[in-house]
Amino acid sequence: MTRKTQHLSDLNLQVSYLEAGKGTPLVLIHGVGMNADAWFPQMDSLSRYFRVIAVDMPGHGDSEGFRHAATLKDYVQWLACFWRTQPESRFAVAGHSMGALITAGIAIDYPELISHAIVMSGVFKRSDAARDAVAKRAEELASGNVRLDAPLDRWFSASADEQPLRRKVGDWLQQVDLEGYSRAYQAFAAGDRIYSDRWNEMRCPVLAITGELDANSSPEMTRQMASAAPYGQAVVVANAKHMLSLTDAARVNEEILMFLSPVSADVTQHEPVQE
Repeated sequence: MTRKTQHLSDLNLQVSYLEAGKGTPLVLIHGVGMNADAWFPQMDSLSRYFRVIAVDMPGHGDSEGFRHAATLKDYVQWLACFWRTQPESRFAVAGHSMGALITAGIAIDYPELISHAIVMSGVFKRSDAARDAVAKRAEELASGNVRLDAPLDRWFSASADEQPLRRKVGDWLQQVDLEGYSRAYQAFAAGDRIYSDRWNEMRCPVLAITGELDANSSPEMTRQMASAAPYGQAVVVANAKHMLSLTDAARVNEEILMFLSPVSADVTQHEPVQE
């Protein structure tokens, strides 16, 4: 696995990412407060089959953040700008939580770039109560008056085997850049409806996957997303909560491999943007 950086001249931002493997590209986008390292089980397993690229979202990990209040569309444009610096013309993309919103957005706004989309632990048309709760946390983050480890109880069960992962995720949350976290969370809080009425425009196959016990990215939301996409399918992982890419990595990797199995190893090349 190699850590790389890429400058995006259009946005004047530096992007940091992890890369492993060869072949058809698969891009992984983490959620708010995390970083590319959160995909380590997928990098280890899927890099045997794909060129796997896990990107630090703006203001997270080693990627530079936006210098303005950003919407979900800004994050979608950022991913498209990053991809156009790469040699392939199309890629598969998987996103978790906030990354799931970015994944759906790029599949809708930039269909020419996307071969397959995997929306993991995503949100879709929140209830008013859920939207108010997320908006409140966004305000707390903006004020700096928030416990960074507060989401851990929602993200993990109390089982002993999940505690090492919980501690690892807790450490990542404590290391996060607060400004980058706050900007992304505000985009996340307002982002669930930006593309929700346009899922019927998706032209690529879409896999929506979540944990059975994920209250905020619920199985019902996942089924609604799969139904809204012309080529959508839903998977609900039994007894899993929000961080199923870590806690249920073997099952998640299996589902991704099955979903992407039709992807040809032959990829169309184009000239990357010189940044």
